[in-house]
Amino acid sequence: MLELGMRGELRATVDFSMTAAAIGSGSVEVLSTPYMIGMMEMAAIRAISGGLEPGQASVGTVVNVRHLAATPIGFEVTARAQLLEIDGRRLVFGVEAFDQSEQVGEGRHERFLIDFDRFMARALAKQRSSAG
Repeated sequence: MLELGMRGELRATVDFSMTAAAIGSGSVEVLSTPYMIGMMEMAAIRAISGGLEPGQASVGTVVNVRHLAATPIGFEVTARAQLLEIDGRRLVFGVEAFDQSEQVGEGRHERFLIDFDRFMARALAKQRSSAG
């Protein structure tokens, strides 16, 4: 069962593959915004993983995040998410990220609860219809 206040966290040490230079979102060798956002999404998934019903999953639908400071290679970054709102199948999370020196990101993230099998059946039907 999902409950307000559920929390999740993800930690990683920044390496070159996580940088803006590596993924093409810039030329600097610091933690990229897309990678930070991905970590925030994973933290949100972890927050609710114990509360999902069998066959249920969630998909990201909205990301509104500010990247506040650069995190260099070798620094550890921690992303956290807290479930703030449950509106039917729409879930709203407060998300934030920190490195060992300061807060580096903050914002909101929304996810939508889905029936995994039905969702994948629709996606595969879309694929089949465009192949012919």
